[in-house]
Amino acid sequence: MTRTGPTDERTTTRAEYCVIACAEAWRGDGEILASPMGTVPSVAARLAKLTFSPELLLTDGEALLIGDVPAIGAASAVTEGWLPYRRHLTMVSGGRRHVMMGASQIDRFGNQNISCIGDWERPARQLLGVRGAPANTVNNPVSYWIPKHSPRVFVPKVDMVSGVGYDSAAAAGPAASRFHELRRVVSDLGVFDFATPDHSLRVVSLHPGVTPGRVREATGFALAVPDDVPCTREPTAEELRLIRDVVDPRGLCEREVRA
Repeated sequence: MTRTGPTDERTTTRAEYCVIACAEAWRGDGEILASPMGTVPSVAARLAKLTFSPELLLTDGEALLIGDVPAIGAASAVTEGWLPYRRHLTMVSGGRRHVMMGASQIDRFGNQNISCIGDWERPARQLLGVRGAPANTVNNPVSYWIPKHSPRVFVPKVDMVSGVGYDSAAAAGPAASRFHELRRVVSDLGVFDFATPDHSLRVVSLHPGVTPGRVREATGFALAVPDDVPCTREPTAEELRLIRDVVDPRGLCEREVRA
C-alpha cells in the first residue's frame, strides 16, 4: 500500500489511532532505549522521537544505535553507537529500556504468555518461548501491543507466565516487584492500563467507533470500564504528516490493523 493524496484530506484510520496510542507509551521517558516489536509500535516509537520524546534511543534492529529516524524498512544513514547483544542485555538489567511486546495471551493482572498454548507438559501449540520477557518485565517499563483484541488473547489466566504480571511480581517479592511497571496495553479496540487498586486491567480510552459493550465482549474477564469512556486522542496534523509521509509512507501499519 502506498499513501496517496494530501495528508489533511484523509480520514484518520484505526491503525493511525493505534500508532498515536502506542507512541504515548514513550512520552516522558527521556534518554532510554525504545524497543518496539511489531509494525505499529515501530511506527509509534519513531513518531514519539520525532515529536514529544526526542531523547529516545532507537536501534537498527540489529546491533547499532541510530541517530536518524528512517522510514519503516529503510536503512539508517546515521550511526551513533554500537549495541551488540551482550550490551543490550546489560541495558535491560539496568532498567534503561522500555519495550513494547506482543502477547499470545494476557490476563487481567498483566501476566503475558508467548511460550505455549495449553498445559506445559503437553501443549496444544508451541510458540516463541519465554525469551526475554521475564527480565524485561521485572527490570524495565513494559507495554503491550495487541493487534487483534479477542477473548483468545485477553484470558482469565494465561497458560504459562512469560512476562510477569502484577500479582506474580507481588507474590515473588521485592526482587521482582521493585522495578516492575506495566505502562499500558494498546489493542485495535482501545488503550488500557493497570491503575486500579488491585492492579487489574482497566479501560483508559476506546478508539473511535468502539463501544464499551464491544470491548467487554472481546475480553475474557471482567474489565474495569469507567462510566464515561473517553476516545483515544486525535493525532495532530503534523503527526499525521509524519506517519504518512515520513515514517510509514508505504502504509504498512494498515496491514496490521483491521477495523
